Amino acid sequence: MAIITLTTDFGYKDHFVAAIKGNILKEVPDATIVDISHAISPLDTRECAYILKNSYSHFPEGSIHIIGMDSEASIENGHIVVQVEGHYFIGANNGIISLITKELNLDQVVQITLPNVQVNSFPVIEVFVRVACHLARGGKLGVVSKPFSGLKEIKELEPRVTNDGKTILGNVIYIDNYGNVVTNITKTLFEAYRNGRPFELIARRQKIKAIHKSYNSFINYELPENQRNGPSDLLAIFNSSGYIEIAIYKSDLKSVGGASTLLGLTNDAMITINFL
Repeated sequence: MAIITLTTDFGYKDHFVAAIKGNILKEVPDATIVDISHAISPLDTRECAYILKNSYSHFPEGSIHIIGMDSEASIENGHIVVQVEGHYFIGANNGIISLITKELNLDQVVQITLPNVQVNSFPVIEVFVRVACHLARGGKLGVVSKPFSGLKEIKELEPRVTNDGKTILGNVIYIDNYGNVVTNITKTLFEAYRNGRPFELIARRQKIKAIHKSYNSFINYELPENQRNGPSDLLAIFNSSGYIEIAIYKSDLKSVGGASTLLGLTNDAMITINFL
């Protein structure tokens, strides 16, 4: 049974997502369709890449991932399929796929060459769904494509190590549904330069001196309840994707707010770690 995932910035108000699913099911009635997200910020390629990069590897090999963002073809951004680690990514050549696969060895990169394609503003159905369903039925990739070598790359913000290894300068790369702020500083990079030293993580005017393994490890349950850290307190963790994340414990954007709103942190905001 084929697995086809959908990642788009279409939202849930309009008919687009339902139309995509309906067309898949017409062609492959037994397909398993999984929504990764349809709430990506409009045209935010880095947000799309972050979510899909941290999702796809949890699916079985052979899964087909449709990326419905900035999907209209142009002379510069054609329609492509990238095969990597047994997965297929179908989308426009707008840089998103390069962000997902930049640390991986690509098996194939091809340009889609479907016959009789109607040029309109909804190529996710006219092109991507047709290719995905062809693959889901066991079709060969070469039948619907030709070799391609012009995979577009987007330069991602990279953390910088300065001050003779005493400082790491990073940036916010993602803000989740709780207002938690994900930085581009990985646990691997942090530990490589820490060498057991104490440190300060600086976000705006706030300083954090510990990074926890999980949200609940932030709480010292040996203390009386009225002396513990708790809801609305600021913390940092290594998240499940291996990045340093800044959070408000038990945050709620609709009431107490999250780290993004309370600290005034937006995408690309500077995060500094000083080793003392």
